[in-house]
Amino acid sequence: MGKAKRKRNPLEIGKKGQVILHIFMILMSLCFILPVLLVYIISFSSESSINEIGYSFFPTGWSLDAYTYYIKTDMVWQIVQSYGITIVVAAAGTFCSALFTTMLSYGLSRKNFIWRKPLSFFVYFTMLFNGGLVPAYIINSRYLHLNDTILILIFSGMITAYNTIILRTFIASSVPDALIESAKIDGASEWNIFIKIILPLCKPGIATIAFFALNQYWNDWFTGLIYITNPKLVSIQYLLTKIMNSVQYLKENSQLANSPEGREMMKMFPSEAGRMALTVLVLTPILFAYPFFQKYFVKGLTVGSVKE
Repeated sequence: MGKAKRKRNPLEIGKKGQVILHIFMILMSLCFILPVLLVYIISFSSESSINEIGYSFFPTGWSLDAYTYYIKTDMVWQIVQSYGITIVVAAAGTFCSALFTTMLSYGLSRKNFIWRKPLSFFVYFTMLFNGGLVPAYIINSRYLHLNDTILILIFSGMITAYNTIILRTFIASSVPDALIESAKIDGASEWNIFIKIILPLCKPGIATIAFFALNQYWNDWFTGLIYITNPKLVSIQYLLTKIMNSVQYLKENSQLANSPEGREMMKMFPSEAGRMALTVLVLTPILFAYPFFQKYFVKGLTVGSVKE
């Protein structure tokens, strides 16, 4: 008798399919990597090179003027201070967001929780409707007195419905009900179950929403625009937005542009390279943070759809 022919998995692809898939993934990777690389190159390009050949991967001249400009204008101290505010807000906000989102998601994943359906409806409802900017501003500033404090930067957007749903699904599909019931039979309290069972088993899901929260806090400038007037509490994103708006306003206002101060500022400021240098200052730290979450990221996004 001959060898039995192995039944082919309909999801399995051959060598040609693997080659095509690898080529496709390489092209997709280049689509994401090349624009970031171009931003870095332009930030180190001379202004004359940009004016001559435009944005290019091979500039005719290199320069650090886009970075030294801020040092010459004594703006470096404000940038360092704003970086400190952003780091504190991102660290504290990410920790609080991951903790409270996990607690809420764990409660929503428990089928015997009596408030499960009302809370789930409340979470879903906020994805479709919200009070708007004006009511939120009135509550935060007039009643909670959070305006012009670092707490508004941390509390704003701390818990989102999207992250809650992702983590709730992950917990429900990754932690068997029998495991929780056996822990309760052994006398474990809800806090013990949450700390000793849920947190260790749900690291991929928690790391995923923590990365989402970190990215949100790091890139948030709108909250500072609405609530912050104290220059000591300005985040790096809001500071860079203010700098670019000031330069753009100076360019468009002929009276200021013709003043001695305006001419001196326009002479020193490398406009195109300066824009990219500001982008590099914001982009670089979050790029270094991604590898710490990468090993959990893919597994967390699958939210338990593949059983191991």
